[in-house]
Amino acid sequence: MARQGNMAEESCHRNPDKVVVVMVPFPAQGHLNQLLHLSRLILSYNIPVHYVGTATHNRQATMRFSGWDPKSTANMYFHDFNIPPFPSPSPEPNAMNNFPRHLQPAFDASLHLREPLAQLLQSLSSVSERVVVINDSLMAYVVQDVAVMEKAESYTFHSVSAFTVAWFLWETMGIPVDRFINIPKDLPSLEGCFSNEFLAFLARQYEFQKISSGNLYNTNRIIEEPYMKIMERIKGNKNQWAIGPFNPVAIEKESSRIRHYCLQWLDKQQKHSVIYVCFGTTTTLADEQIKELAVGLEKSKQKFIWVLRDADKGDVFSGKVRKAELPIGFEEKVQDKGLILREWAPQLEILNHTSTGGFMSHCGWNSCMESITMGVPVATWPMHSDQPRNAVLMTKLLNVGIVVKDWGGGNELLVSASVIANAVRKLMASSEGDRIRKRAMDMGTAVRKSMDNGEVSRLELESFIDHITR
Repeated sequence: MARQGNMAEESCHRNPDKVVVVMVPFPAQGHLNQLLHLSRLILSYNIPVHYVGTATHNRQATMRFSGWDPKSTANMYFHDFNIPPFPSPSPEPNAMNNFPRHLQPAFDASLHLREPLAQLLQSLSSVSERVVVINDSLMAYVVQDVAVMEKAESYTFHSVSAFTVAWFLWETMGIPVDRFINIPKDLPSLEGCFSNEFLAFLARQYEFQKISSGNLYNTNRIIEEPYMKIMERIKGNKNQWAIGPFNPVAIEKESSRIRHYCLQWLDKQQKHSVIYVCFGTTTTLADEQIKELAVGLEKSKQKFIWVLRDADKGDVFSGKVRKAELPIGFEEKVQDKGLILREWAPQLEILNHTSTGGFMSHCGWNSCMESITMGVPVATWPMHSDQPRNAVLMTKLLNVGIVVKDWGGGNELLVSASVIANAVRKLMASSEGDRIRKRAMDMGTAVRKSMDNGEVSRLELESFIDHITR
């Protein structure tokens, strides 16, 4: 595996390829992860993949990756490009808005990837018939030079659900929401979902998204066919591919690496008896909310695994990380019921475990797709960005979840221990929860099957592969 751009370019000169793919992810964990999983799928067709980023973010992506070891894969090249240094402040647990403003310096610095990326594309174009760039929609500015390269073409990857993208286009284009399909009338607004700085960053990408030759989604027509059809109608001049789930649909139990101790703990629990609690890599809970959550989990009398971590910093390898305070004696009280993880957790493997019966989640799309794939229902608690709309999709449209907290535009309202306890009991220990779990499990079975040869998602992936190797 090549780590530096020069090494990768030398490899290409020695072994010219008809088609090469260049991945350009956005430097946040949920985005890095999805395009690394997509790389795995494309590599299975013997197409070389070049993954572009800073050394810090490439290291972050590979260190946290599960279901596949990129170090053992030929034709995968990581390009550790240099960009100007950027501040990496700690998250603010008591901020009025949950959006991770502290990551903005890293986001802004990523725009400096444009020049080294353009040099890489020129180099690859000199030895390949076609250079296919797959860029996160938030990195359109960085790939703009594709427009003047004869052998290069770009495809936009949307890291959110097709439902969220279609909904956004309904709003911005003035298309009536009921023109193509009935959707809930009480949909949450975007107010409070983003910071003003991030909205400005997002606006900077729009004009460069026009050069894209098509759009890719980490979704599946079994779960989002109506919204994919809407995208095809709205964007009729561009191909739309739903080729998810990107993540593995089966996890090998036997592995050369040591299993995480939380999986060994799960081995000892009853089937579907544990709720997994995790709010992703961009959420930091205030101390008061952490205490309410702790008491709520205790009161629910249900078994749990709780990942208690602050949001990532722009550079996850720099500086100290806050250790959140739990109520005095809490861990001793729940030692027979729960497990607290303060480090990185193997989420996909936890969701895949037969003892896991529910997932309390922020509803980031990466987490949504992993829970759907593994057939685990969710208790939704959206924090920012696309999460409120994903929560609607999961609870009101797909019916594979229940609500812990409706979207209110921020984190100004504390979710009480009693509300949390009631939601956990509803999902894990009620007839309604059992019905939702059965629906989630059936949907998971269908989604996993869709990746088999000749099935809908595999055919969609092969359609994209055929297109770029035409």
